[in-house]
Amino acid sequence: MSETLNSTQLMASATSAGRKRNGGRIGRIPWYTYVLLVCAVVVSMFPLYFMFVVATTDSATATTLPPRLYPGDNLFHLVGLVLETVPFIQSMINSLVVALSIGVGSALLCALAGFAFAKLEFRGRNALFILVVLTMTVPTQLSVIPQYLIISALDWVDTLQALIVPGLASAFGIFWMRQHISSSVSDELLQAAKLDGANTWQIFWRIVFPVIRPAAFVLGLLGFVGSWNDFLWPFIVLKSPEMYTVQIAIKALQSQRSIDLGLAMAGSFLATIPLLIAFIFVGKRMVTGIMDGAFKG
Repeated sequence: MSETLNSTQLMASATSAGRKRNGGRIGRIPWYTYVLLVCAVVVSMFPLYFMFVVATTDSATATTLPPRLYPGDNLFHLVGLVLETVPFIQSMINSLVVALSIGVGSALLCALAGFAFAKLEFRGRNALFILVVLTMTVPTQLSVIPQYLIISALDWVDTLQALIVPGLASAFGIFWMRQHISSSVSDELLQAAKLDGANTWQIFWRIVFPVIRPAAFVLGLLGFVGSWNDFLWPFIVLKSPEMYTVQIAIKALQSQRSIDLGLAMAGSFLATIPLLIAFIFVGKRMVTGIMDGAFKG
């Protein structure tokens, strides 16, 4: 008994000494951690800032040594040229329709598929899941030709559904949701719901989906950003300017023999604004969803 009391007193004195050394706080973050974080933020944000600088000046700014690091007053002129050269507003609307459709659709469909692989019993479940995971090892470029042949057979070339339908589900999304459901939803809870008379759809929508909503939100946001920034597949499928997405519109700003960097950076800056607005409003929720999945996994 005395040994236990002695060890407890030693631990208390060590904790007290540690608190004194750390200014009364346990686990105080050292100053150099903040320095590293500030450096990381500056390095991450500098390309975005320099894009804005070039968009407010001209093409020469991008090649000047030393580079110019303060904005100019040419932004509205270049933005006007962007809007005159290509139907940029319509392209942003097209990108918004495609990105929202893929974001919402992939979150729901991948959640349904993940629920089936995680909690439903059916023949060949494990083999089919392994096959889905193996598709992630196939480069995206290899699927372009067969995917285009299918889209062409459906007469979907130069339409937005040619961009939306192939992106509604992904192997990564199914894997993400399956792992999250397996670790977050207990089998006992589902068995209790079945005993209460709930069918499979009711179990998913009323019990499973509210639990995994943060992870589904993160997946949908990743799908939104990925489809907004996609260039290869829209460049192959879309033909007419009124159907362009924002990345194809930026490509159309370039002439055949030269690139006006100021004009291209102005278009890129306009295309980045919706993503910045989205991150401002949902960034905290995205981080919360990622951390929730990390702790539960």
